[in-house]
Amino acid sequence: MPALSTPAIVCALRHHGEHGAIARLLTPEHGLMAGYVRGGRSRAMRPVLLPGNQVQAEFRVRTEEQLAGLTVELAHSRAPLLGEPLPAAAIDWACALTAAALPDATPYPRLYEALDGVLGAVEAAPAARGWAVGLVRYELLMLAELGFGLDLTRCAATGRAEELAFVSPRSAAAVSRAGAQGYEARLLPLPPFLLAGGEADWGDIFDGLRLTGFFLERSLLTDRRADVLAARVRLVERLKRAVA
Repeated sequence: MPALSTPAIVCALRHHGEHGAIARLLTPEHGLMAGYVRGGRSRAMRPVLLPGNQVQAEFRVRTEEQLAGLTVELAHSRAPLLGEPLPAAAIDWACALTAAALPDATPYPRLYEALDGVLGAVEAAPAARGWAVGLVRYELLMLAELGFGLDLTRCAATGRAEELAFVSPRSAAAVSRAGAQGYEARLLPLPPFLLAGGEADWGDIFDGLRLTGFFLERSLLTDRRADVLAARVRLVERLKRAVA
């Protein structure tokens, strides 16, 4: 790959050697990309390579087998948000999920736009309810883009599209109230905002997080990637404390 200059969102950072770091960035046209940042642990670079920051990145590599060299310039900092518990937890989780779930160098332009939108909402919203709905939708889109999408178009039991209120944990398909009779306890609640759009109350938001969380853990965050779920647990716990 020749030199590539692209806007990107910082998703993860890992120390490498005494002074360097390996950064994983989500780009709009090339997907998730990793690169070695010389001096990435320096005082000047630490505030640039924070998860959630928007940067202008330049990747350089001589062979496909080599890890790219990476230089970054800060385009937009979200560092002030990292001092606030709820926004910090949201940014930490959204970026950790992206870095853990996506394969390298595979374009996901819809996910780039959606992640940028979620981070922008976290930054702009005066309260968590303003961005929590977007975060649930981002998780749902992540599942769909990676081939594990939920079928929320019609009831798996009756074939009808009316009164969809649950999702089957087995089939990942919607179930109507009529189709769920007697089996409600075995199903996952389907919050209305995932069908009709718009805002949601906290009960529906937590139902949405429970729904997407179940399928993320089962389908995407397995094996070595399961440790990133700790970031999601922290976020949900902080949300519950905030609205208690």
